[in-house]
Amino acid sequence: MANDIVASSVAEPETDPPPGVLRWLISCDESGVDGSRYYGFGTLWMKWQRRGDFSELIRELRMRHRYDAEIKWTSVRPRYIAFYRELIELFFRTNWIVFHCLVVRKSYVNKGFHDGDYDLARRKHFTMLLTDKIGRSVEAHRGRQQTFRIWVDPIASSYKKADEAVEVISNNVLSTVFQTLRPVDKVFTHDSKSKPSIQLCDLLLGAVMAAWRGEATADVKIELQRWIAHHLGWPDLRSDTRKEEKKFNIWYFYDPTGGPREVKTRRVKLVYPMR
Repeated sequence: MANDIVASSVAEPETDPPPGVLRWLISCDESGVDGSRYYGFGTLWMKWQRRGDFSELIRELRMRHRYDAEIKWTSVRPRYIAFYRELIELFFRTNWIVFHCLVVRKSYVNKGFHDGDYDLARRKHFTMLLTDKIGRSVEAHRGRQQTFRIWVDPIASSYKKADEAVEVISNNVLSTVFQTLRPVDKVFTHDSKSKPSIQLCDLLLGAVMAAWRGEATADVKIELQRWIAHHLGWPDLRSDTRKEEKKFNIWYFYDPTGGPREVKTRRVKLVYPMR
């Protein structure tokens, strides 16, 4: 498959893939790149052809609650809690949407492996999350041609073409495992205001990262974190999941040289099991 490098300024073609090709849409966001104790990356997955269905679900939910602001963790307020609670319920009830994230403790990152640059380390960790999950999908659907379209909120990086780097590195890593297969067809940078899937990714990642950092002090945010955790069968969000967890996966990047593991991996018991 040809792999065209696409600058973020180029308009994205919205055409569907050829018949028989399974295309996934992966909407991404990041958190904690401003020097927080933990930083992380989130990915919201759905089939490409479902993106219109998803937008319609969000539109209807907005109308019911008369909510017209951008969906994001920093926008959670007491007067909006009914909207956000129903949004979380919608996510967990909808089998064809899944969320996977990576949490990294900054002090565990050995800059010696990244040319002394945290910026480069973060780009590598983001790519690691994508390539791991894409590789698992390729294995799970062997025998069927798949492509992956990636939407990212502007990546906080000193490297101006960070989105293109993610595309190239992802395909290069994957090609070492799957030979000539280059499944990441495009990486496009989008303003989150125009993409509800990136907004939902921001919300879920923000809730997880705030739990790990112990940042959520407002009652309304603690309530929303507990509501998410409830759907996992957990008391809170400060843990990671087993690697095979599909609906809501938290991957903690642990370096055993950094000391004892901070959390114990928990089993997930979904309120709404995936069918």
